[in-house]
Amino acid sequence: MDILDLARLQFTVTTGLHWLFVIFSLGLAPLVAVLHTLAVRSRDPETRARRLRMTRFWGQLYVINYAVGLVTGLVMEFQLGLSWSGFTKFAGNVIGAPLALEALVAFFAESTFLGLWIFGWGRLRPGLHAALIWLVTLTAYASAYWILVVNAFMQMPAGLEVRDGVARLADAGALLGSPNAILALIHVSSAALLAGGLFMAGVSAYRLRRATTEPAGFRFSLRLGTAVAAVAIIPTAVVGNLQFPLMIDKQPMKVLLFTHVPTGELQARLAARYGPGDYVPPYWAELGEETMLYLGYVLGLFSLCAFLLVFRDLLVRHRAVAVVAALAAGNSMGEFAGGLVFGAPGPHRLEVYLACNVLAAALLLYRPRSERALAAALVAAAPLPFVAALAGWVMREVGRQPWLVYGHLKVEDGLSPVTWGTMLASTVTFIGVLAVLAVADWVLILRFARREPAEAHLGAVAAEPRHEPERDKLTLETL
Repeated sequence: MDILDLARLQFTVTTGLHWLFVIFSLGLAPLVAVLHTLAVRSRDPETRARRLRMTRFWGQLYVINYAVGLVTGLVMEFQLGLSWSGFTKFAGNVIGAPLALEALVAFFAESTFLGLWIFGWGRLRPGLHAALIWLVTLTAYASAYWILVVNAFMQMPAGLEVRDGVARLADAGALLGSPNAILALIHVSSAALLAGGLFMAGVSAYRLRRATTEPAGFRFSLRLGTAVAAVAIIPTAVVGNLQFPLMIDKQPMKVLLFTHVPTGELQARLAARYGPGDYVPPYWAELGEETMLYLGYVLGLFSLCAFLLVFRDLLVRHRAVAVVAALAAGNSMGEFAGGLVFGAPGPHRLEVYLACNVLAAALLLYRPRSERALAAALVAAAPLPFVAALAGWVMREVGRQPWLVYGHLKVEDGLSPVTWGTMLASTVTFIGVLAVLAVADWVLILRFARREPAEAHLGAVAAEPRHEPERDKLTLETL
């Protein structure tokens, strides 16, 4: 393994692990904000107290992930200077401002708002306190936007001119309004909401299967998470597909690889234009694409089926609403089922749509005796959106190879002039640190997820009445 392979391995592993923290934060923050807002707006004291306890419970999980994820982000900054100085020398004039703004948003604005929210329990007015978590959410998504602007520049450079071998910003509007960045932001945001919704639903289902002092609170969280996941899967799929026309125009080799079209002719044209070299991305970019797509189909079907089952008793009380919900879910399920069975939604669309509409109607008409199977499925499905997001990142980044800045700077040209020993040491150090942080994050989240909401350290300004745990039988009537 040479220096370039070590540098690529280092960045792949560390960025992939950091990506999981980002998805979790972006997905859970809006749900915590919704819970806090509903709690503040509740007039019934008991409902208000219960929703505040649930806000503290989910907010504590968010804070754990944010704190650990912030440290992993520092590693990314170190790598740019240590391993990829050629990239920063070429593109620094263009990407420097977006990266600086991302640091200001994430490390200053977002952290400040989050600190005020954490320590503002019992000290700030309820409305102002709830507004702070919304500001945390907005700054988190603003931070994601600035990073995606940089990534879009690497994928499909816009707004630059190259002088003396260095990229310089020529059109800020083209850089900031890149269609690649905008579509990626929408796609990532909806995928994060899907992940956050299924995580909330999975943890809630797990807690409802065991003794808990907050059955009503976890039932509400189950409904909220399931509803968000069912809604988020639609834009995730739609906007994901909208990115392929951009790739056809800007990254044709990636499209040929994913569609299994021979690449020889395009390889020859690219070699004639850019010089000798292998312009076909590694085969595991295709593996990432297939994993993302098929997991997306599975998650689409599952999220919509879970929505119908969780909300069944509410929907069947209003026949017109139930019919609309069954048709909307059934038709959407048809797209996902077609992709899962045939690899694309197109073949036998009428038969697939009919079968899925029948399934949607059956889910509303059939009353199972117990929800244990659904609860177990929700728990098992919770990590799948993170796997799909990681696979999508592999598809996007590996499919760009051999370019670091597409069409302008190859990966080997962006490497720092360091020795093999230095690169090995930094690779082992960075991967080791991030692996420890990732394990610590997941262990802490699982540990605190098993605790009762009344035991949350976040916002524990006064002792609350404790209740004896009660076994909440998991049936459709309790959801």
